[in-house]
Amino acid sequence: MQNVGPYISEYGLDNHGIDNAETVYWNLPTPMLYEEAIRRREGAVTHLGPLVIRTGDHTGRSPNDRFVVCESSSEKNVWWGKINSPFEPQKFDDIYRRMRSYSQHRDLFVFDGYVGADTRYQRKVRVITEKASLILFARNMFIREFDGEVLRSFKPDFTVFDMPSFHAIPEEDGTRSQTFIILNFAKKLVLIGGSAYSGEIKKSIFSAMNYILPLEGVMSMHCSANYGRNKDDVALFFGLSGTGKTTLSADPARTLIGDDEHGWSDDGVFNLEGGCYAKVIKLDPKGEPEIYETTRRFGTILENVAYDSKTRRIDLNDASLTENTRASYPITHIANADPSGVAGHPKNIVFLTADAFGVLPPISRLTKEQAMYHFLSGYTARVAGTERGVTEPKPVFSACFGAPFMPLHPGVYAELLGKKIDEQNAQVWLVNTGWTGGPAGVGSRMKLAYTRRMISAALTGELKDVEMMVDPVFGLSIPAAINGVPSEVLNPRNTWMDKTAYDKSAHELAQMFVANFKEFESGVSQEIINAGPQAVAVR
Repeated sequence: MQNVGPYISEYGLDNHGIDNAETVYWNLPTPMLYEEAIRRREGAVTHLGPLVIRTGDHTGRSPNDRFVVCESSSEKNVWWGKINSPFEPQKFDDIYRRMRSYSQHRDLFVFDGYVGADTRYQRKVRVITEKASLILFARNMFIREFDGEVLRSFKPDFTVFDMPSFHAIPEEDGTRSQTFIILNFAKKLVLIGGSAYSGEIKKSIFSAMNYILPLEGVMSMHCSANYGRNKDDVALFFGLSGTGKTTLSADPARTLIGDDEHGWSDDGVFNLEGGCYAKVIKLDPKGEPEIYETTRRFGTILENVAYDSKTRRIDLNDASLTENTRASYPITHIANADPSGVAGHPKNIVFLTADAFGVLPPISRLTKEQAMYHFLSGYTARVAGTERGVTEPKPVFSACFGAPFMPLHPGVYAELLGKKIDEQNAQVWLVNTGWTGGPAGVGSRMKLAYTRRMISAALTGELKDVEMMVDPVFGLSIPAAINGVPSEVLNPRNTWMDKTAYDKSAHELAQMFVANFKEFESGVSQEIINAGPQAVAVR
């Protein structure tokens, strides 16, 4: 086994039980990873320098193939169920053994870095894989270490072993398919196989931090974050993929902290990542100029983006491979980003939902009880391409706006959030970036310009004393007027031609909220239960 690279860790792969690899490439810089990826035909360099790669059959996450090892150190903490499916320790060991055997006489790549910008809660992460492009992804998404001496003595706290070309045998391994993502908190190890989708790497480590941080009293969050004139004017944007976290946090008038994963300690907010992972399908260079420019930069990875093989120019409007085209880039590609990844406490918290029914208002102000209700509900719509098998918007409830990545019971995260809201007197807003004028397929998606204007009004205090209307079904407080936004847009019922159809859809969605929340009722106060919509009978 030959070890090459500028910074080879003394804590070698033999410590992971990996022997007899052909060549192990350690901590290669971006240009060298480009060269290796091209030499191995993993991708192509396109106009102005991005590396375009294909992820094969898996163009999104595979949540049904995700497991958590059921072992004594974490068994009592994990919220077991469909999301956190238990996996037998022995079967985990068997798969790991076969993966190590499979890696023999193959070239491997290693990245050593960090998750968590706040050094008090930071963890060392190692990614081991057979693909140079996946290491470039890890280099973009995690926090880099540039000190060679530190890298030489690097010993990981958590390791991801990702072998896309290795497949499970479901009938023997206990998996649901040949694909698997298995977290083992006792061994601090993640195994990924059968999928070349890069996002599995970052989300597996995010899941690990969502287990670790709350047990240390730190709120872990699936959200983007930015700040205004100073680091004490922080705003958080919660939401699942496709709801606008990355887009709305990349605001030229504000400084970006991070676009997807954060912690909230007693001292403030900190980014967990070192990069961004943005959806780029039909990206508008005028509406989202900061993100658009990253698609024209060396070091950016473009996943499943179409390009002209003759001119090497990309086509962001081409969804022939997937709607879930992605750009992975270091946060330094965003000109107004704060590379420290650390800021103060949030003054405003925004819950983003893509309402497929088209009945929720585009912006509403929440009481603390309503905030807790909607945080636990996590209503949105899964957007086409985000997960395998989803080809059109589908209404879904995802606790904490990120249930697929939350190993602990949602009540743990909700309790931490409620405590933080109380301590910092933060204002919470519910913003619908989904449909207006009718449901998906009938109405239209909310205009980004309107959403930006409404959020700006909320963050700058413009809505502090504005007149509010109360929605009779959902009980939400809706601003009566916002400069720059047509008044009829603010009240969703006014955007529907058929008011009876709106009432019917609103009542149906209210009933869905109430039915979904029943699993949380035993663990929350009556005030929080009452803060939900009133599910009146549909006439």
